[in-house]
Amino acid sequence: MVRLVVGPGPAGGDRRAAGVTGPFWLADTGAEWTDEPSVVAGHRLDRSGVQPHGSPLAVAFPRGVEQVREVVRGAYATRTPIVTRGAGTALTGASTAGEGVIVLDLSRMDRIREIRADDGVAVTEPGVITAQLDRAAAAHGLRYAPDPASLEISTIGGNIATNAGGLRCAKYGVTRDAVLGLDVVLADGRLIRTGRATLKGVAGYDLTGLFVGSEGTLGVIVGATLRLRPLPEPTTTIAASYGAVADAAAASVALAGARIQPVLAELLDEATLDAIDADQGTHLRKAASALLIVQIDGGAAEAARALEVLGTDATDVRSTADPAETAALLAARRGALPAIERLGRPLIEDIAVPRSRLAEAVREIGAIARRYDITICTLAHAGDGNLHPIIVADETMVAATAAADEIFALALRLGGTVTGEHGVGVLKRAWLRRELGPDNHDLQRQLKSLFDPYGLLNPGKAL
Repeated sequence: MVRLVVGPGPAGGDRRAAGVTGPFWLADTGAEWTDEPSVVAGHRLDRSGVQPHGSPLAVAFPRGVEQVREVVRGAYATRTPIVTRGAGTALTGASTAGEGVIVLDLSRMDRIREIRADDGVAVTEPGVITAQLDRAAAAHGLRYAPDPASLEISTIGGNIATNAGGLRCAKYGVTRDAVLGLDVVLADGRLIRTGRATLKGVAGYDLTGLFVGSEGTLGVIVGATLRLRPLPEPTTTIAASYGAVADAAAASVALAGARIQPVLAELLDEATLDAIDADQGTHLRKAASALLIVQIDGGAAEAARALEVLGTDATDVRSTADPAETAALLAARRGALPAIERLGRPLIEDIAVPRSRLAEAVREIGAIARRYDITICTLAHAGDGNLHPIIVADETMVAATAAADEIFALALRLGGTVTGEHGVGVLKRAWLRRELGPDNHDLQRQLKSLFDPYGLLNPGKAL
């Protein structure tokens, strides 16, 4: 049975006599909290598979900003580390929680406070599920554009913490492009507001952009002012099959050369198609080795030009404007990771390269897979050069780790980055310094110290 302590409760030794074993000061915050082992264990891991050392002290469940501030103030006064958590869908270990920390679970702060349709703005709490905001916006003829594959379970706060991308980011940008302002609780409990509620604004340094993607290491996001966009006209979705994954990558680049801006351009290689078909009972693979799913919302003329470009080297091209067929294709794409996870333990990688070098990157990833004799399922947001080579590790962790290192080195060699949207977390800290260089990396560590002088916010993550 879960024990939740609410309100001030008895003090000091009386709490101990009452059987309360967690950090006593938590009860003074007004937030619900528990140190019940099964709840604590459920907040220890995220989707990355990273195993932190030890277990958290307790989990706090604030329902409002003032409760968050009180928890953070208590942690600051007692020098207790805090790991902020939403849905726990992080893929690099950013929301794992180990020994001696308090987990701050913001999932109960899940209200959409306001949608101002005339301004194209939504104001939300951090625990709002991404897809729920998009559906709420749709009732006003608007959309929340960022749509990570986990949109049905991930939270707005977590998306902001990792600067999440998604399928539609090829045209509409990543989470940072949708965040206008933030409410943030700093490490000492102070509450600040960054940014603005207008679409333009250049007053002061861009603290909003600094917090986006900071993985909970600079402050606790407790509110967000977000940009909404008009719902587009009916879209055309194109599924083009190719004999080789490099051909599909080249076709996506050819779209850019033809000055066509797709909403999304999703590439799936042979191994990924096999995994989806086996898991979902689909027949995407057929005789092709790669599939490119492209969506156009620029009208019939642009869709016709896209069909012409994609059909040049394709073995099969199909287009549809039917919502049900489109939904089925996108559901297959969003279900790719769960399908791959059923093949074995996945090492989920995330790199981005200049779009013009996408075909080269996928060829090299295939060579790495053959060299180490392992399965790598490559899927990509091809419209912006963001690849997800997912290594099926099973019992070959040594080979899988070596292959991952080669993939990161490949990204940097091609002028890219070791993470396009999943963040650094625990898994990529060593590679971050290589990408940034020592001076840039040291400057970022100084920024961390300025915002969090005692290193209490998500310690051991990101930097």
